[in-house]
Amino acid sequence: MESTTYALPATPKQIAYARALALRNQTLLPWEVQQDRRSLSAWIDAQARLNPSAQDSRPTSKQVAFAERLGRIKRRAVPDECFRDKGLMSKWIDGNK
Repeated sequence: MESTTYALPATPKQIAYARALALRNQTLLPWEVQQDRRSLSAWIDAQARLNPSAQDSRPTSKQVAFAERLGRIKRRAVPDECFRDKGLMSKWIDGNK
């Protein structure tokens, strides 16, 4: 008897999760990967390991809220460039505590 392997199609839950990861990581979900359960699972594993927050240089919502609260207390505005860079926001907060 001849052994034949058949590729199982990806499940709807797998595809939904893969699409969410693709959005989170701002990457494309290849069509070929979506056709096979094993290849999609490997793609999901690789994408789930990525940490998009490490690549994001914008300040967190908690940083922004804290800086705005400090700004109100000190009666000074948080500079616009601090809202674009996590490091600048951190320095501004440290300098205004």
